[in-house]
Amino acid sequence: MGRNLQSGERLRPVDLARGHGLSTQAVRNYEEAGVLPAAARTPHGYRVYTPLHARALRTFLALVPGHGHRTATSIMRAVNRGAVDEAFRLIDESHAQLLDDRRTLGAVESALRDLEPAAVPGPDTSPGPAVRGGAPGGTFIGPLAKRLGIRPATLRKWEHAGLVRPGRDPRTGYRVYEEADVRDARLVHQFRRGGHLLEQIAPLIAQVRAAGGLEPLEAALHDWHGRLSARGRAMLTGAAELEAYLRERG
Repeated sequence: MGRNLQSGERLRPVDLARGHGLSTQAVRNYEEAGVLPAAARTPHGYRVYTPLHARALRTFLALVPGHGHRTATSIMRAVNRGAVDEAFRLIDESHAQLLDDRRTLGAVESALRDLEPAAVPGPDTSPGPAVRGGAPGGTFIGPLAKRLGIRPATLRKWEHAGLVRPGRDPRTGYRVYEEADVRDARLVHQFRRGGHLLEQIAPLIAQVRAAGGLEPLEAALHDWHGRLSARGRAMLTGAAELEAYLRERG
């Protein structure tokens, strides 16, 4: 795409598409979505792109790995309509989310390192819901969902999948999440953030319950560390491309 950065060059949709491994329809879709500035038209109605459009497309594709498709789209829309501060705010939110993910992962690792095997009931020794329900110190589904930043329906879905096993209050029938249940919910939440499917998480949670330590999860946690590092580097790449695009826009 180096030749396309020459001043005054006119580009067709196919030129942008080929240079980035996309279809011409994808290029048109990105323009309609506001990812690219609006293109000029020939007297016959054909789109005419410029090196600025090529830079915008390159910037968007660089932002996606670090920020995700939706946020990258919002960033480009904001820049193209002149709301640069809004774009910076979106970028700040992504960085804050990355930092929060790092802190959450660190907290999970610390909790697991300090966990004694005897403190985690295995599959054969864990009391049933009728025995555990209503134990002092438990929490209900609403407060736990709020604490994790998810919906109560999500916790019920995890329970249905066997990932979380709350007891029941014998008087009200409400779900009661004790310390081990909260730990399991935090672990599930972390792995879901890392892109793991519920069926992939189930054996990990079972191993934690049985082993009570970090070792069964080392490979998965190492993978999540790698994902966070890759996201951080991708954000740096996206920032460099965005800065170049802002300079070219003037």
